[in-house]
Amino acid sequence: MSQQMGDSHRRFLQTMMANGIVDEQGARALYQHCCETHNTQYAPDKLDDFIDTINSRLQPMFMQIRKGMSEDNGQQYYALVNMAETNVTRMSSDYADNELELFRKTMDLIVGSENGKASSTDILNSTDTMTAKKLKKSETEHLLNRLVNDKWLNEKRGEYTLSTRCIIEMEPYIRAMYQDQVKVCHICRNIAFQCQICENPACGIKIHNPCVARYFKGRSEPRCPACDDFWPHEIPEVRRPQSRSRR
Repeated sequence: MSQQMGDSHRRFLQTMMANGIVDEQGARALYQHCCETHNTQYAPDKLDDFIDTINSRLQPMFMQIRKGMSEDNGQQYYALVNMAETNVTRMSSDYADNELELFRKTMDLIVGSENGKASSTDILNSTDTMTAKKLKKSETEHLLNRLVNDKWLNEKRGEYTLSTRCIIEMEPYIRAMYQDQVKVCHICRNIAFQCQICENPACGIKIHNPCVARYFKGRSEPRCPACDDFWPHEIPEVRRPQSRSRR
């Protein structure tokens, strides 16, 4: 049975509502801060129980704090998600119809790619096939910046990927809309976009780069965990989360 919701839970929720998403280290620091601020019991290993208490109160409002992994660095994140509307329409209060159409087209490009990325050039070119009012180049660039700032997309060197927040919140929509294209990571079983793929045509499993790093660490001869073929890709280093100073 979940504990009673108190001021420490409410402060935690308010911060999640303001930020939308925080990494696990930040969530643990916030949990401790909320407990100490309101003189409630703090147990370092009870963060998920603490969040479960909040989620039990959010359930009637079809909201939930959900945990997911970053494809970029393998770190765990907590995101406040809307369970009632898991598709792109939930963004309609912040974006115009033609902006949402371009976001869908960007998702199409990312999901349909082999590396989970879409170039700014391809996104700009996709405006030619829009059914709603076509966006100008400057408007498209401004929209992409907004989507990055609002944590729906990530951008690096002119290439866009789905953010951790987007994958966590839109997962049901992504699985339903792209069921023939989406594959899951063989190791963590989460949706896989940025990943390595087994080159055996009879296998073709996907593994997130951070999962590759952890799975093959210390193995003298990396072999596919599904078909046992030699794994020809470069094995990345296991990335450690950066420590943060207490405020």
